Amino acid sequence: MLLIFGIVLVLAFLFQGIMGFFQIKNFSRNFSEVRQQGKVLIGKNPKHFQSGTLMLMAIDEQTGRIKEARIMKGVTVFAKFQSLPQLNNQNLAVVAADHQFLQQFNRLVQQCILNAYQNFIDFKTGTLSASEFDTSVNVFTMPLFSQMHLWGQQLVTRVKKLSNLIGDEHL
Repeated sequence: MLLIFGIVLVLAFLFQGIMGFFQIKNFSRNFSEVRQQGKVLIGKNPKHFQSGTLMLMAIDEQTGRIKEARIMKGVTVFAKFQSLPQLNNQNLAVVAADHQFLQQFNRLVQQCILNAYQNFIDFKTGTLSASEFDTSVNVFTMPLFSQMHLWGQQLVTRVKKLSNLIGDEHL
């Protein structure tokens, strides 16, 4: 019974890893498509226990006009990017300052828009941090590998405790 549970658990984590790979491919494809229209701003609102939100905005660097906006919302690896036509041809600074306009979006989308605007301001003023430029993806930070690392640490700890107990009994 324990073996079956272990196999099912490993298969679930492998499935999550595979689906995460497809989600990264979806992000890359959408980013490339939006990038063809100009500079891309990314607005983030990652949440650990609720729906995370990621926004891509093609923007005219000189005027701040949003050429296209796409958003990915969801808790699972099945989340996909969707177009946000309400933002197309809007000025990002005006949108970020217009409380009434922002009210048509839920709180997570509003925070993404404001995060993208902050990134735009930081870019324009030259204060965008190096971590914002880092687009590398380390697959070993994916939940599957993080969980496997945690299990490995727990196993090593238990083996050490067990060997200490066995060692104490022989003394």
